[in-house]
Amino acid sequence: MKQDHAGWIGASPLRREDARHLRGQGEFVADVVPPGTLEVVFLRSPVAHGLLRGVTRAAGVVRAADLPPLTLPPAGPDMPGFRQAALPPLATDRVRFVGQPIAACLGATRHAAQDLAASLALEIEELPAITDARAALAPGATLLHPAWADNRYAEGQVRAGDPAGLDAPIRLTRRLRLGRQSVAPMETRGVIAWPDHRTGELVVRISSQGPHTLRHALAATLGMREADLRVIAPDVGGGFGAKNRLMPEEIVVAALARRLGRPVRWIEERSEHFLASPQAREHDYDLTVLAARDGTILGLTGELWVDAGAYALWPTGAFAEAAMAARNLPGPYAIRHLDIRHHTVATNKPPMGPYRGVGRTGACFAIERMVDVLAGELGLDPLVVRARNLIPPSAMPYETAAGMRLDTGDYPAALAACAAMIDRPAIAARQAAGEAVAVGFAIYTEQSGHGVAEWAGRRARVVPGHETATLRMHPDGSLTLLTGIQSHGQGLETVLAQIVATELGLHPDAIAVRHGDTALSPFGFGTFASRSLVFAGGAAQAAARELGAKLRRIGGHLLQAAETVIRDGAVHAGAASIGFAAIAEAAHLRAERLPPGEAPGLDVTSSYAPPEGGGVFSYAAHAATVHVDRDTGAVTLLDYAVAEDCGTVINPTIVDGQVRGGIVQGIGTALAEHLVFDATGQPLATTFAEYAMPRAADLPPIRIAHLVTPALGTVHGAKGMGEGGAIAPPAAIANAIGAALGLEVNMVPATPARVRGWIAAPSRSPSRPLIRPPVRA
Repeated sequence: MKQDHAGWIGASPLRREDARHLRGQGEFVADVVPPGTLEVVFLRSPVAHGLLRGVTRAAGVVRAADLPPLTLPPAGPDMPGFRQAALPPLATDRVRFVGQPIAACLGATRHAAQDLAASLALEIEELPAITDARAALAPGATLLHPAWADNRYAEGQVRAGDPAGLDAPIRLTRRLRLGRQSVAPMETRGVIAWPDHRTGELVVRISSQGPHTLRHALAATLGMREADLRVIAPDVGGGFGAKNRLMPEEIVVAALARRLGRPVRWIEERSEHFLASPQAREHDYDLTVLAARDGTILGLTGELWVDAGAYALWPTGAFAEAAMAARNLPGPYAIRHLDIRHHTVATNKPPMGPYRGVGRTGACFAIERMVDVLAGELGLDPLVVRARNLIPPSAMPYETAAGMRLDTGDYPAALAACAAMIDRPAIAARQAAGEAVAVGFAIYTEQSGHGVAEWAGRRARVVPGHETATLRMHPDGSLTLLTGIQSHGQGLETVLAQIVATELGLHPDAIAVRHGDTALSPFGFGTFASRSLVFAGGAAQAAARELGAKLRRIGGHLLQAAETVIRDGAVHAGAASIGFAAIAEAAHLRAERLPPGEAPGLDVTSSYAPPEGGGVFSYAAHAATVHVDRDTGAVTLLDYAVAEDCGTVINPTIVDGQVRGGIVQGIGTALAEHLVFDATGQPLATTFAEYAMPRAADLPPIRIAHLVTPALGTVHGAKGMGEGGAIAPPAAIANAIGAALGLEVNMVPATPARVRGWIAAPSRSPSRPLIRPPVRA
């Protein structure tokens, strides 16, 4: 039998998700409120560190002691030396960050619950707070967790070669820092739970990136069978990592609904999100680059501190951020000597969670800044230094000094393509006229679609090594794809339909895609880590091929033909054909028409795991052109260019949208977004009045060029790319600001106040003047 199909791979049908959202017909957690729902407002800690001595007792107030026994699953890698510190649903004897939940207040309305919370008194004996990761490890520092020897969740070292033995004439050391960020999705977190008395299930409706894994953790915590817990994730208004962790509020709401036998709901306010949702970034590096006089980088040494906050969140804890940053430091460069120590540190801040670009945004910022530092020291063009050190395509697959296997790619071509998009002579002319204008470059690799080998190597307690898809043809020939992946803005309903349509010779509109309900969809791990297209796309293709084979068998039997093809919703044998509807009728309603031994029905379930368990690597080169106002310190982005390679592009429009969206988030990291705490651990940014984010008027034109080097071990040769746009902008923009002002910008966000300070007193900032202006080599 031969396969024939229409090709939807590489086409750009409009995102099917957009129609309902543009019409206001999406359905989010807060849109459904069953009769009799009780609203929850959480009483939260007003201090960063203290002993909890008492809470006012009152009707409708639930404290930790009032909850049924709860068993939190371990949070973090299953490895010796990692310290567990699971975030309790409600504080018991101690609070460790401002905003930590202490009690749940129930009311018939949210206002009633708020009034109840406002009426309560707390007795807390305040303790010294720690808000700096380096200070947290100093001798004599206050211990956040008294049973620990110090405030370190974990430490590690990435070593390769012999940096200490290198004969390197150039040795440059810098401190580099990223600020702490809020994830700030458009839709805040939310959960509503109620008992289904007909089925005996507890139904939990939640804004989540991974309903199946959440069900697993929540059932274990509540002491329930997973079969008795149904998790529904409807439309999700952005996640970016923050909605992929087991959080106290959802545990408490589910426990209360189960106990009270009625619906219970909590919808996060924006101020709560700033206070107590998972936070991100806050890296602090001391790095030394070892190089030859021609700019060849010989080695990299140093230390990295990541402020992981007061608790470790299930499932990965706080370990992944620092370890991933350390392993990704070489980026796309052929650096063979490496010695990086990394520390994951507990402080009196909200717990760290994953955020778009986990670990790699910091690693890219660090290495790309050091490349520009080296170029400035040597008086070389930063592009020349980059090109000199990039791994050539002839070396692929290439194993980095940190053990990352880079599969396919042409990094020099990406850098050249990106540079060609920038009019550098025009920028030089403006500089000669006295304007503070410059372009900065950055290039990165993005590990995506990593499976069993990578997660098992990290000793993860949950190993997301596969995805499953069910493809169901109904008796009338219509199709439904059920997937465990959860779409929250990526366009997955569209691209998965394209993949199935390609295999079955249909239009994507003919395939309904359903996800987000553990009672309907097959088990899956959800959407994170740039894995969804690789895994769910592979499962969808496998299911479509299996279903197609069955359609051809039945269709061939009905046509009395051995050689068949699928095309245009029918099985064809020469000039004869039979439509899917007739085949489906036979499979479901007229079993006497089936081939001997053929099982009735047209339901197929297939799982997929990519053969390269360590992942495949997308990459891109970014160029940011900026203008800096020397009087105000304001940075204006004039232009932004990207040359990216995510392997085979399934839907170019969606890829461009993901790149642009990531860049906007990266611009926030570079210029605006910053969660600041005072010395007592009080957050100073709890509303959008204090927490700045990029606005439409702040954004430059974003131009994108595509290179295509397909992955060798994935369906269609596609690679994940959802996080890439957010990785490079902080480095590219910092490099551009530094070049415009003749300074080194080694800290982001580069807010106007900071930039003014650097201009006025560079010796007291994280910047210093370049030795000489860069020239072309």
